[in-house]
Amino acid sequence: MKKAEKAETAVNEGEHQVCDEGDRVWSGSWVAERLGVELVGDDRLTGLLGLALRRNPKRAHLLVSNVLGKHVPQSPSVVYGYGVELGRRVRELLGAREAGRAVVLGYAETATGLGHSVADGLGLAPYLHSTRRPVAGVATAGGFEEAHSHATSHLLLPEDPALLGGDGPLVLVDDEFSTGNTVLNTVRDLHARYPRRRYVVVALVDMRSAADAGRLADFAEEIGARVDLVTAARGTVRLPEGVLEKGQELVARYASESAAESSSAGAAPSWPLAPRGGAANQHSPAPPNSAVALAADQEADPLGARGTARPAPTDPHPDDNGTAPQATRIDLQWPAGLPDGGRHGFTPAHRELLEDALPAMARRLAHALPEGARRVHILGFEELMYAPLRLARELERVTDLEVRYSTTTRSPVLAVDDPGYAIRTRLAFPAHDDPADGPGERYAYNVAGAAFDAVVAVVDSAGDTPALHAPDGLLARLAAHTPRVLLAVIPSYAPERPSMLPEPLRGPAFSSYAPEEVGWLLQDLSDVTLEAPTEEREEAIQSGGAHYAESLPVEYQPSEQYQELFHAALEDSAARIAQAVGVVTETVLAERSPRPVLVSLARAGTPVGILMRRWAQHRHGLDLPHYAVSIVRGRGIDANALRWLARHHDPRDVVFVDGWTGKGAITRELAKALEEFEKSDGITGFDPEIAVLADPGSCVRTYGTREDFLIPSACLNSTVSGLISRTVLRADLVGPDDFHGAKFYRELAGTDVSVAFLDAVSARFPEVADAACAQAKELLATDRSPTWEGWAAVERISEEYAIHDVNLVKPGVGETTRVMLRRVPWKVLARAGAGSDLDHVRLLAEQRGVPVEEVDALPYTCVGLIHPKYTRGATGADGKAVSL
Repeated sequence: MKKAEKAETAVNEGEHQVCDEGDRVWSGSWVAERLGVELVGDDRLTGLLGLALRRNPKRAHLLVSNVLGKHVPQSPSVVYGYGVELGRRVRELLGAREAGRAVVLGYAETATGLGHSVADGLGLAPYLHSTRRPVAGVATAGGFEEAHSHATSHLLLPEDPALLGGDGPLVLVDDEFSTGNTVLNTVRDLHARYPRRRYVVVALVDMRSAADAGRLADFAEEIGARVDLVTAARGTVRLPEGVLEKGQELVARYASESAAESSSAGAAPSWPLAPRGGAANQHSPAPPNSAVALAADQEADPLGARGTARPAPTDPHPDDNGTAPQATRIDLQWPAGLPDGGRHGFTPAHRELLEDALPAMARRLAHALPEGARRVHILGFEELMYAPLRLARELERVTDLEVRYSTTTRSPVLAVDDPGYAIRTRLAFPAHDDPADGPGERYAYNVAGAAFDAVVAVVDSAGDTPALHAPDGLLARLAAHTPRVLLAVIPSYAPERPSMLPEPLRGPAFSSYAPEEVGWLLQDLSDVTLEAPTEEREEAIQSGGAHYAESLPVEYQPSEQYQELFHAALEDSAARIAQAVGVVTETVLAERSPRPVLVSLARAGTPVGILMRRWAQHRHGLDLPHYAVSIVRGRGIDANALRWLARHHDPRDVVFVDGWTGKGAITRELAKALEEFEKSDGITGFDPEIAVLADPGSCVRTYGTREDFLIPSACLNSTVSGLISRTVLRADLVGPDDFHGAKFYRELAGTDVSVAFLDAVSARFPEVADAACAQAKELLATDRSPTWEGWAAVERISEEYAIHDVNLVKPGVGETTRVMLRRVPWKVLARAGAGSDLDHVRLLAEQRGVPVEEVDALPYTCVGLIHPKYTRGATGADGKAVSL
């Protein structure tokens, strides 16, 4: 069993990892004996925590975590295991549904890696951590104070401000929960901006007093939210009278003694001087649920030699030319577009990218280590905790090396070389990332004197400055205490410039639909003349002079007779459509997501998306988001619309919706476009499977029916689609940062039946609900794999009628209607015996002089054939044939 596996077993089974009797001394006994500080609570508490002293006017003692990976080098599997286990407990607390809507927020600097690990354990939660590093061009989404900290200002800088804007649970992660002030400040700030019903506070240890615990409960009641707490251990710190003053005196005395010893040794004094004695305790403390042996030597003098601090060498060993030793650089080949951490947000898609890249990066790291190295330390950099932790854990997993992990810190702590003290050694060095609050010392604890064969410093590129490589810099300090120093630089993630994409268009300013029914991810081209005569458009499209999406057909204005056919068809088919809406919606909720984001393919899919949204609200009380986007055959889906969706929603929740399938061209177009988008943008999670009302071509798995029947919304153009045109994609109108375009035909409001169609169908929901749910249940248990029989039929017809172009063959009632309304039809093939479903097609055929030919064994009710002989003279915006 590899060391990583043993370490993970220890976390899961509660083994007490010790090496010898010296390791059994509690690393808080030195402070406890001198100041009378006591830890009272779970018996595992002293295994998780040690004590140290710091110069702080508010709190002299410091709780030092043995499993956080900040001050105490620890097995990375133990560090990661604690966070993941806490995340799993949060998932159990919330349940799978609410856990899928959660966002995790970690605290800088100590809990950035812990919060990330909790998010991993939770499952699919996006992650953000606060930061003390302002970033130009990134707006602040919040901030709060951590009163007891040495550096108090926390900033929230998500690349996507909507990350915190949902109403799902917010999980706040810190290393310790001492008074609750930080959490109260955070929730107070965020709740005012983004109110929600539930919060979960996660910490390794809960050390609050009873009074502090009561304050959090009172605050939760005040804001009307539920607040839960998940921790690995609970207890409290008992502080005797005058402990702050006594602690400050103790710190001052040891600091001055260390400075004097340092001066006599010829080293420059610096508070607090890093002492050096034996090897620091590198073995893990007791994990949860284990007893801790407090090796209190009752006969030892508590103020005797055991507490003597001795200075460590602070000057690096210079090279022959007098410069600091050079660290060996390791090129990890960090994936492009992968954030270095959660400072600006870390999504489930980022997590997948990291998981895929970790094995190769660990192999490169292992290959760079010196031959014969057995003990290796991975040293992270302040807020950069998670990436070094995952690298260390992966290195531990794939090798037999003894790997330890910790990070540098801003926190100044007194170091005392004593087994009963948590901070045995200290390396001080100048800040090397040009911090906004100015220069200052930074520290690495318990690394000196630990007999590591190599130390790998992992920093982000913002920290790879001359100060890092200076004679008094971190790398030189490390070189004084280990035979080999290596440096791995992770690119500092630079958020994309704020998106210039606007918010979705909504009615009544754009479309006749209510604003909550759909948001159009389109740009309004209503003032642009885009219509061209049908014959001219057909010539341009078929000759290759123009793409069909570069112009619009003249809107067909239905005759009184045709409108009567529409209303009769709606009356006859409303219940049938309502049932199909119920079936497809129930299938989506059961199979795809409990809270899907409906994204209809404008415009035929938009009425169906609205009906599915209405069904979810009627049957389940869900208020689902719904957007309409453009997809163009041969050009793909609107990539800017996808980017907007990815910024505001989890792509895995997106369900693309269309009205019906013909031969399946758009189904294939969407799959190809999403594959290309994933490669170009690195955004994963969008599912190409379309949900449709009717799937007569057997092209998808998610449908309401596979019958080819009349859907009245196919009978008309914009007047049944919110008065919106079909979408437009033309280079002179749609730039690289624009949504595709469309027009709003406000002038047609007098003949608009868009809302009437929706209301007529949704009025039938109650009467078909039971049947729809039963049918959906049956479908979920059957094999719904697409057979693509429609595509095969289209290919056969194309050859049989000597067309030789499947794009001119439009199968199904809906597609045939489109041919009659928008293109130059040649003929209509109708299945023998087709009834009233084709009344409107026969009327249109009669009006346009198009023959209707009855065909036996046609897999569709009808098929429309576009005329392969077109009229010349199509023109573009400049009066000439359009060519891209």
